[in-house]
Amino acid sequence: MSGFVYIVGAGPGDPKLLTIRGLECIQLADVILYDRLVNAELLKHAKADAERIYCGKEPGRHGMIQNEIHRVLVEQANLGKQVLRLKGGDPFVFGRGAEEATILRQANIPFEIVPGITAGIAAPAYAGIPVTHRDHATSFAIVTGHGRPEKEQDFLNWSALAQIDTVAFYMSIGNIAHISKSLITYGKSETTPVAVIEWGTTKNQRTITGNLSTIAQDIQIHRMSNPSMILVGNVVSVRDQMAWFIEKEQELC
Repeated sequence: MSGFVYIVGAGPGDPKLLTIRGLECIQLADVILYDRLVNAELLKHAKADAERIYCGKEPGRHGMIQNEIHRVLVEQANLGKQVLRLKGGDPFVFGRGAEEATILRQANIPFEIVPGITAGIAAPAYAGIPVTHRDHATSFAIVTGHGRPEKEQDFLNWSALAQIDTVAFYMSIGNIAHISKSLITYGKSETTPVAVIEWGTTKNQRTITGNLSTIAQDIQIHRMSNPSMILVGNVVSVRDQMAWFIEKEQELC
């Protein structure tokens, strides 16, 4: 049997949000390379003899650097194995799945991309917040807030983002003060509602709400940490009407 690689989105955290095709790929795999935010429950669906390789990344601590992940994917596929690259959320939404697919194509290794539900939509939904709404939002953007304000040229087009009704910021807890200031500078009202959803769709989910002028302080008060999704827009105001998921109680300082 020739080697093959499946690049699969595991979804946002709740194991039941995995797609049927994603489950099939887990069951087929001889080797599974999985990320930090992949729910461990999903690995229980793998074959008993499947090799499991952790390659999660977090600030200052990388299970495997990206080039090493590339090497292992190519090496295992060339051994004729069915290889699964299991990634949190969707592999093409800030997941570096495109880089891995490019490496596989260069090595003439066949592969399949299996989309997953991304946290920018799922976490707000579990918090009772629709990212679009006929009365509040007809435009939606997902961006990484990972850049740093000390760079000579800023990493985002703030004037454009300030015109979007709903903006979901990934990986942004440490940069929230700069994000809030930039959006206000380029036209967002300082009273624009903001939600921060920690560990969205999981049993540890917590949500806080505030506005652009208060959210940096709110995050500190409630000790919110990564992984968290930050959602900016008037859609946050409907949370009180739609909240349905029972969340972990807030932990205050």
